[in-house]
Amino acid sequence: MLESFKTVYEGGVGEITEKKSRFIANVIPVDSEAAAIEFIEQTKKKYQDATHNCSAYVIGQHDEIQRCSDDGEPAKTAGWPMLDVLLREKLHNTAVVVTRYFGGTLLGTGGLVHAYQEATKEGLKNSVIIEKKLGGKLLITTDYNGIGKLQYIAAQMELTSLKTEYTDIVTLTILVPTQQLEEFKKKVTEATGGKATIEDLGNAYYANVSGEILLFED
Repeated sequence: MLESFKTVYEGGVGEITEKKSRFIANVIPVDSEAAAIEFIEQTKKKYQDATHNCSAYVIGQHDEIQRCSDDGEPAKTAGWPMLDVLLREKLHNTAVVVTRYFGGTLLGTGGLVHAYQEATKEGLKNSVIIEKKLGGKLLITTDYNGIGKLQYIAAQMELTSLKTEYTDIVTLTILVPTQQLEEFKKKVTEATGGKATIEDLGNAYYANVSGEILLFED
């Protein structure tokens, strides 16, 4: 599993005009090839009066699936340039369709490549892009003497506390970036004299979305 990767959290729409041709980019996050294909088909129906509906998508943490279509434009002047933008931006699990309404003036090969890339960039600019990071969820049990020490360590390491429960003891569920797990566990053990218990709840991807930490199942 990757320590971190970029993806689209919320899709967006962007539009540019080149020599009276309109290029409308629709971007969405996708988690499977079936989802990408369905999105492309739905977009084609939505813009069925358009001259072209070109597409590109990348799926998988290592871009295992990469597809693109020129949809009638000259070979490698639309789909591949769009795919190239996704790859250069290092985006994963992302699909884009750029719809063209012909404006009456031919753009030439270079002009088409430029237009489809710029439209894709505009669509991405209007999307919410996040970086998912891999973290370990830990359940820590301590007494009331130890909670202040744990909270101090978490604050110093800028970690996210997911849940705290106070009974006769204190349990703290905390999210720690995988590369900091061993350091954090060592500090907790030292600070509490080994009295705190640490239970590993498994890994999860998380991201900061508008100041809020969200967990993801993938």
